[in-house]
Amino acid sequence: MHGTDIGGSVRTRVRIPLRFGDGYATRAEAITFDGLDDGREHLALVLGAPAQVPLVRLHSECLTGDVFGSARCDCGPQLRESVERIDAVGGVLLYLRQEGRDIGLYNKLDAYALQDAGLDTYQANTALGLPEDGRDYTAAAQMLTALGIGEIDLLTNNPEKPRQLRALGIRVRETVPTGVHATPDNVRYLRAKADHTGHTIRLIG
Repeated sequence: MHGTDIGGSVRTRVRIPLRFGDGYATRAEAITFDGLDDGREHLALVLGAPAQVPLVRLHSECLTGDVFGSARCDCGPQLRESVERIDAVGGVLLYLRQEGRDIGLYNKLDAYALQDAGLDTYQANTALGLPEDGRDYTAAAQMLTALGIGEIDLLTNNPEKPRQLRALGIRVRETVPTGVHATPDNVRYLRAKADHTGHTIRLIG
């Protein structure tokens, strides 16, 4: 991560419709960027009316959950929830190209195989010689800065996200928890996040 002079600029703005499988639909302003630290094609979706302190979600790409509806994680339901909640109060969803906590799609599927053999999501990454969570939110801070946003309410259960953003010069006024989207297929995954990295997820049982 870098200091507060972190660069990045807006490249393109375009209005796009959003629609989810349950029928919920809205419109967003999709924004692309130049000069981001990691050179990836991250995307900002500006939703709702402008807010003095916008509600912001950093959502890491999850092809299996976001697109294919995999129940092994809670990513798809979190994405759906976040869009509606941000749209209601005004803010931004940053869609970050960090598949598998930034280990990539193939490695994530390799980790799934190890989870099927008994490891939890963090143990599986470590067994592959990869970081438990390799995500760096420098690009997210650059995107917010390029949008003229210096203070936010952050929609997250992950204490690492506000910690990194604050270190990068973004003022996080409040951390707002997401819902708990527990199913029989993902409860072990959610428990590992709560127990291992302090996610604010309350699970029953």
